[in-house]
Parts: sequence; C-alpha cells; structure tokens
Amino acid sequence: MERTWNNKAWFMVLPVLLLVAFSAIIPLMTVVNYSVQDTFGNNVFFWAGSEWFEEILHSDRFWEAMGRNLVFSAIILTIEIPLGIFIALNMPKKGWGVPVCLVLMALPLLIPWNVVGTIWQVFGRIDIGLLGHTVSGLGFDYNYVNDPIDAWVTVILMDVWHWTSLVVLLCYAGLVSIPDAYYQAAKIDGASRWAIFRYIQLPKMNRVLLIAVLLRFMDSFMIYTEPFVVTGGGPGNTTTFLSIDLVKLAIGEFNLGEAAAMSIVYFLIVMLLSWVFYTVMTAYDAEQ
Repeated sequence: MERTWNNKAWFMVLPVLLLVAFSAIIPLMTVVNYSVQDTFGNNVFFWAGSEWFEEILHSDRFWEAMGRNLVFSAIILTIEIPLGIFIALNMPKKGWGVPVCLVLMALPLLIPWNVVGTIWQVFGRIDIGLLGHTVSGLGFDYNYVNDPIDAWVTVILMDVWHWTSLVVLLCYAGLVSIPDAYYQAAKIDGASRWAIFRYIQLPKMNRVLLIAVLLRFMDSFMIYTEPFVVTGGGPGNTTTFLSIDLVKLAIGEFNLGEAAAMSIVYFLIVMLLSWVFYTVMTAYDAEQ
C-alpha cells in the first residue's frame, strides 16, 4: 500500500519561517554585504573583497579579545557545571522544599541582563556596595574599577550567581527522572554514595549536562551586557571580550566593514566550537 503524505501542516510553519527570515537571515545578509565593502560616507560603497577578513585575522586586538573570551568561558564552565551538579544533588526531591528551592533557583534567571550588571556594579562599589565595602573592611585592597584581577573576579562571580541556576535546574530535571528502582537496587547491593553518583546519577544526567555545557559555553562566549555595564571592558582592555570589542569597533569607531567581518568570524567561531563540544560529548555518551 502506497503511503501518502499530508504536507498541509507546512503552511502552519510558514509564518515562523517568514519571521525567522525577517529577524535573522535578512540582517545576516546585510552584515555579509557590509563585510565585503567599504565606504567613506554618504551611502557610497565600493568593493573591498576579503580585505576586512584578512585584517581581522591578522589583528592582535582580535586574538587578544578572543583569548580573554576563551579563558572566561573555561573558568565559567569549570565552576558552574560542578557547582550546579552539587546543588542539584542536595536539593530535596519531595515535600514543601521542592517548590521553594525551584523558585529560589529560578529567580536569578528572571532578572534582565542589564539589571544584573547594574546590581553588581553597585554591589561591588567600595563606598556603598555590600561586597566591595565588606571585602575592603576585611583589609583587602579591592577595586574592580582599577584592578584587573578584581574586575575579573567580579565579572566571574556575577556570571556564576546569574547562570549557575540554569545548570542546577537542568541537572535536577535529570535527577528526578531516575526511577526509584535504581536506588533500591543500589541500596540492596550496598553501593556507596559515590558509586550511586558515578554509575546511576551521572549517566542519567549526560543528556542534560550536554545541553547545560552547550548553553553555558555559548552564553559565556557571547557575553556582553553584564561586563559592559559593570566594567565597560576595563580597566584598560582587561574585560574587553569579543562582543564588547565588536561594539566599540562598529559604534565607537564607526568602522562598519571591519566590524561586519569581525561579527561573521565571531559567529563562525561560536558555531565551530559548539559543534566540537557537541561532537565530543555525544561521542563520549555513545561509548558509555
């Protein structure tokens, strides 16, 4: 019997495709157009070819900013993934504590990025901020405006506070999906707490951990609003990540061609690194 297909459902998807084309594809094509042209103003453009891409790839400024991005993302993943797993493992699975913990975990995720930056900008001030005033009161010379290390510590703490909850909620969802029969069998066998985590809980969290790592890597590698509000990319260029440098290049210096080329290279790097993360982690998951 020949199988027939009903393709009318695609008409329901058509508005979404049109919206995506308008909000993503068309702006992307505009950026591509700017990346291969140059202008002296008055909307007069001339062909530049791959000139901007060559300039970006040979620019120390670009590679230094990308290095800061990679270091920041590595630190964030090293802290937030283990911390998120630890918190999720210690959250209650039954009773009134479940909704309380879930709401508390979700609260930082509900705060807009610019508000998070403003909160930590005030929080870290040594004159009126709780963090800055307390640390200074303990005898430490803390000033995230002038000291590069303090600026990095402040931005990292801010990101950990804002986004660890996402890892916690994803890990918790993986943990509560584990049937009680697994724990009962482990109890009968006399398995230790570490053995339960290693052979039951961690394998069941592999999928959600893959999502958590990918989301946190992409978010941290593309971070802009929070460090820009707190430090403005300073002191100097200490916290000038690729996204901040891109905005400075496009708006501050009004170098649209180079900024467009940089944004495309930036986009391709994010896609490539995300693909590498996904390939490595899914390959490891398949071996288990």
